[in-house]
Amino acid sequence: MACRIEDYGLIGDCETSALVGKDGSIDWLCWPTFSSGACFAALLGSPENGRWQISPATEIVKVSRRYRPHTLILETLFEAKDGRFTLIDFMPVRGKHSDVVRIVRGVQGAVAVRMELAMRFDYGRVVPWVTRCEDGLQAIAGPDMTVLRTSAELHGEDMKTVSEFELKEGEDVTFVLTYGASHEPRPRAIDPHKALEDTEHTWLKWTQRGKTAGPYSEAIERSLITLKALTYKPTGGIVAAVTTSLPEALGGNRNWDYRYCWLRDATFTLLALMNGGYYEEATAWKNWLRRAIAGSPEQLQIMYGISGERNLLEWEATWLPGYEQSAPVRMGNAASNQVQLDVYGEVMDAYLHAELGIEDGDPESFKLPQNMVEHLETIWDQPDQGIWESRGGPQQFTYSKVMAWVAFDRAIRAAEHFGYSDPIARWTELRDRIHAEVCAKAFDNELGSFVQTYGSKMLDASLLLMPLVGFLPNEDPRIKGTIEAIEKHLVSDGLVLRYDTSKVDDGLPPGEGVFLACSFWMVNALKRIGREEDARKLFEHLLSLRNDLGLLSEEYDTTQKRQVGNFPQALSHIALVNAAFSLQGDGNLRHRAPRNKESSSRRASKQQA
Repeated sequence: MACRIEDYGLIGDCETSALVGKDGSIDWLCWPTFSSGACFAALLGSPENGRWQISPATEIVKVSRRYRPHTLILETLFEAKDGRFTLIDFMPVRGKHSDVVRIVRGVQGAVAVRMELAMRFDYGRVVPWVTRCEDGLQAIAGPDMTVLRTSAELHGEDMKTVSEFELKEGEDVTFVLTYGASHEPRPRAIDPHKALEDTEHTWLKWTQRGKTAGPYSEAIERSLITLKALTYKPTGGIVAAVTTSLPEALGGNRNWDYRYCWLRDATFTLLALMNGGYYEEATAWKNWLRRAIAGSPEQLQIMYGISGERNLLEWEATWLPGYEQSAPVRMGNAASNQVQLDVYGEVMDAYLHAELGIEDGDPESFKLPQNMVEHLETIWDQPDQGIWESRGGPQQFTYSKVMAWVAFDRAIRAAEHFGYSDPIARWTELRDRIHAEVCAKAFDNELGSFVQTYGSKMLDASLLLMPLVGFLPNEDPRIKGTIEAIEKHLVSDGLVLRYDTSKVDDGLPPGEGVFLACSFWMVNALKRIGREEDARKLFEHLLSLRNDLGLLSEEYDTTQKRQVGNFPQALSHIALVNAAFSLQGDGNLRHRAPRNKESSSRRASKQQA
């Protein structure tokens, strides 16, 4: 049986990641990239679907773990009756091939250790052909190959590779598992101890670039390291999570594939990275965004693959029973074909922040978002599936209309930034019309709050973002009323629900955990209306929900006191970072001037669009 979701730690090489349980088992790893088939899929099935465990061969007395400071190197300390040893897990920065390195280091006494490796390609379905080679074992099936090199003795046992050895104080036993294409020569061997030294140096060098000073510096840094680990280095794309189908409610069917890049995360990601001082990563994310949305504006998707792929066909892995019997297990994501109007606002907001916060870009770069906004002019008033990717029918979602307003507002500001004037009057008229419509059709006087859809009585946590995007000022009574209504009706055990699934027809059975990002949004909202003490109290509570390594999943089950949903979740960590910077008083990048201000005389000479 898989561990609890919060009992996993993350390691990665910025092209893929693995989840390591407190029991020393790697239960999830997609190779060679985040969106590849998993070769360890025990997380969604059983050990027979692939895992790699190293643990004491006798009863475990105690387990503790940590990341080496400022790194993604995981250290798990096992205590058995005969002694203690540390398991050091990491993935070196990738060269031609990808490696998982596991170093077993004796700390005290003499401990019996067992290593058990079950390779299973294609999401735990394919048993490879395993043979010995001159420096280890190789496993091959179809296009996939892994090579295991170790200083320990190995033998086969029930379709698994096993090693049993005694580890004394001061001794090291090393294991290196390397991925390669089966039609190519075996991947080269690496020195595991040199790889550990190099990997630690790489992470220390990266974290030293950050600007995380303040009372929440530890939480900010760990979240930024997590976001870095979720980044696909070759393209700059950031996946929403490294997993698929971890359930939003245990035993439920709200199970989705999050190994893709959502446009919706773009603005928040840019803010988090720029707040943290990581302009290189923000620039790479901006460039991924620009490439992904390139093409006909009417074909804009809400999400893309890590290299900008558009075809994310959804299917079910029927041979996997799902995490704690939460079926189905889905690969791909059909929501990629939905119309969600808010993404136009997210993209334009991200574009403007990129220009103002990262660089003073070429006016030619404005043509792509300009075409996108011109298309939005023709569709903004249509119903859509909304921010929560409803699988019910399209509706007139308030947040979608607010973000359509944002799209035109940011387009106007970008046009002014580049010295254009031609579309500004038209966009200004449309922006003001959308604002008036939202205020007239989406505000319920009885509730004293904006509502989820035009004319409804349902509340929605996405409305907490209205003051953040500047739709209305913080002091507007409608903003305060909305925040207080959500606080009264959508809070469960101190945390904010997305919406009431028992009352809203979203095309799925009711029931889910509390979406953690919404509570971080509440932190920001409370601070904006002057309730800083309440905001700080909520933030401290949210920090207490992180696991022992500082990681968060998508949601939290307040009844069972467990993390649920895909893990670790980028949006949860993004929201944490931005809320922390807001509480520290240095989180407002939305109105920052360009870093390299161009002279006004040069701007005046720009040609009109």
